Amino acid sequence: MSKLLALLLLFTGAFATGQEITVAAAADMSTALPQLVASYTKKTGQAVKLSFGSSGNLTNQIRNGAPFDVFFSADEEYPQQLIAEGLASRSKSKDTLYRYAIGRLVLWVPGDSPLDLSKLGMQALLDPSVKKISIANPAHAPYGRAAEAALRHFGIYDQVSSRLVLGENVSQAAQFVESGNAQAGLIALSHALAPALKEKGRYWTVPLDAYPTLNQAAVVLSRSKQQDAARKFLDFLRSPEAASLLTSYGFSLPAEKR
Repeated sequence: MSKLLALLLLFTGAFATGQEITVAAAADMSTALPQLVASYTKKTGQAVKLSFGSSGNLTNQIRNGAPFDVFFSADEEYPQQLIAEGLASRSKSKDTLYRYAIGRLVLWVPGDSPLDLSKLGMQALLDPSVKKISIANPAHAPYGRAAEAALRHFGIYDQVSSRLVLGENVSQAAQFVESGNAQAGLIALSHALAPALKEKGRYWTVPLDAYPTLNQAAVVLSRSKQQDAARKFLDFLRSPEAASLLTSYGFSLPAEKR
């Protein structure tokens, strides 16, 4: 009987560790994170479900009780708000916030565009051939705020504001320009380097001093019923394997990791 009990306990433990965790993630992670999850699941057997969106919209979903376990934001502001509101976890009086990457903004155009980005940079957006410019919605997407700041930095916001097309998030902004609904887009470098866009166009990297630093951070959420599994997944993001994949998609690694 004791052997049977031991087997039952072993089976129960294996089932518990295999329970699916749900990760809410900023849209700029839609290329890299699925690969990280595939590797993590292969190593650990832990199932991970992904839900992508703009950081602001995901934050509001969390406030409204969405059953996420981990939140990856395109900036630190939203996770810090959740910590202040008691919606992100603290462990031994310390919050679980982890700055995992620094995002980069690029100006992307299709391969058949006549624009010389290397020569013109942001001024290329003043060309008459550019009828629409896609960016993420600044109201709830950090990349949208970065794009708006960059346009103001180069002194062309007022000239192009009427031509801006707002995507719900930075992935949708990339889709707008990829599909031809916009002639240029200010998008995440991670999307420009992804297979879907890499061979379809070219990009110019917006200087870092043109927009607020996109310090990307993740937290374990307080309502998570799988705190241990959520923390283990977040710990995986600190591994050399995860760092290597993130850098391959154009993310920079923060000098200071929490």
